[in-house]
Amino acid sequence: MYEWQQIIQTMIDEIDESLINHHSDQRTLYHLAKKLGYSEYYTTRKFKAVTGMSLRDYLKNRKLAFALKAVRDGNQRLLNIALDFGFSSHEAFTRAFKKRYGITPSAYRKNPRPLVLRTKISPIDYYFLKPEMAKPPAKTEIRIYFVTIPAHAFLHIRNYQSNGYWDFWQKQNQIPNQDQKTICGILDSIKGKLDDQGGTEVNGSAGQIMAYLNDPHGRLCDWGVRRVECWGVRLPIDQPHQVPTGFQITDIPEGEYIVFEHGPFDYVQENALVEAQIEHAMATFDYAQSGYCLDTSPGRIMYFYYDPHQYFKYIRPIRRVIK
Repeated sequence: MYEWQQIIQTMIDEIDESLINHHSDQRTLYHLAKKLGYSEYYTTRKFKAVTGMSLRDYLKNRKLAFALKAVRDGNQRLLNIALDFGFSSHEAFTRAFKKRYGITPSAYRKNPRPLVLRTKISPIDYYFLKPEMAKPPAKTEIRIYFVTIPAHAFLHIRNYQSNGYWDFWQKQNQIPNQDQKTICGILDSIKGKLDDQGGTEVNGSAGQIMAYLNDPHGRLCDWGVRRVECWGVRLPIDQPHQVPTGFQITDIPEGEYIVFEHGPFDYVQENALVEAQIEHAMATFDYAQSGYCLDTSPGRIMYFYYDPHQYFKYIRPIRRVIK
């Protein structure tokens, strides 16, 4: 099964690459199956077995997600957008768009609102790979540095019961209309995310991040702070924002932070070890020598950025120690 998970991941990566570059011939079932060396029937059957959805539905909804962003962010003619993403005509694009999102492309362009997009899927849960598959990371240095982050808004959902990333989503998936697919799909449709680098992966450069907000009603963490786990996006503080049902938006004031960062790594083999190194660096850092301490004040926030192609880092709130 793991071999096919890798194969399907390659297919998914190629689909997104073809959508970004408008190479419609590269995302046909014929092309994908031929490249893998299997029949179209066998390829679609294995895709559904690994991902739980049909390849046809994934392709259709993924290209509509890319098309929606093109409608939202630019002034390109709708016909050109339709042709770029493989629709035969303006009318065919409008029908598919309205059927999926309940609004026409032209109406959406005039009044963008949060919608559930089909985010990129990952058939491999790297976090749970067997320990024997791991190896020491090629780069073991953890960068530790201080930053001042300007004031911004944080649009997010909270879970007061969860304990950790995976538990967070397991618990969210039990809440109607607040499961991972819905939440991440809505956040993917939000315009103007501060961390959005134009990427397509949720845990990457698409602007979605995990956060831990100091909250008197939250769980007591290992270092004695009550916090609540959140998933969301950072937004400019001086712009009006639509808050979807079930979400909250919090103004985060300018503040000082300490960053613990590991560079790019092989997420198939190094993920668990990189995580352990970061945890060790945070646990053993000598705050007394730095002139700072962790800021446990209500409303301060810690961010967790995870993108194996760039970094694995925690950004923790601090304050100066007055002597």
